Amino acid sequence: MGCAGHCHQSAGMSIREWPAQERPREKLLTRGCDALSDAELIAVLLGSGVPGTDAIALGREMLGNSGGLSALLGDPGSAVQLRGIGPAKRARLVAALELARRSLAEQLAERPSLGNPSDSGNYLRARLRHLPYEVFGCLYLDNRHRVLAFEELFRGTIDGASVHPREVVRACLRHNASAVIFAHNHPSGVAEPSAADRAITRELRDALQLVDVRVLDHLVIGSGEPASMAALGLL
Repeated sequence: MGCAGHCHQSAGMSIREWPAQERPREKLLTRGCDALSDAELIAVLLGSGVPGTDAIALGREMLGNSGGLSALLGDPGSAVQLRGIGPAKRARLVAALELARRSLAEQLAERPSLGNPSDSGNYLRARLRHLPYEVFGCLYLDNRHRVLAFEELFRGTIDGASVHPREVVRACLRHNASAVIFAHNHPSGVAEPSAADRAITRELRDALQLVDVRVLDHLVIGSGEPASMAALGLL
């Protein structure tokens, strides 16, 4: 009796023909988001599938072809073309991710202060993990470690040639920051600080000490949990 949903799909029925309690939208409204898989949540956003494929099957295909949820939703300018996904459906998916990011940003800004790397890690991971290129960003904090702003400063390989300490100092002064958390992503997915990461972090720390701005951390964003250079004793 528990295979009803799978039986309907294998019989080629459209989602509209499924029992109401098994349809993704109805399940979402009656049982909440946690009751739905990633593919079912995508199906709700898509609204419909394509000829011969229901929206859930299309969601599974999208997740499989793209390599996961973050890769699928991350880059609205991606050249990857997925069957049945036109501009309108892709726009819905990208908008949903952006709303999630903004919600995380609001939650971060409402905190009285940032007490440990996990407070900022989720937000910075949501901002940077999906990107197919390296980005170096700064989370600016006041003297009580409350969030002032987040800003992407540089793109490209993170080394002395692409990250300019003078520009970082100027940005911190522009935001009147008392402290800063750096973050950059590794598109390879490996969140391990490289020798270049460690070197530029020390250079930035030394430059910012001259203007009384503390470097609290440098987070390296990969496919799993961010690597905190502060926690690793690299600051």
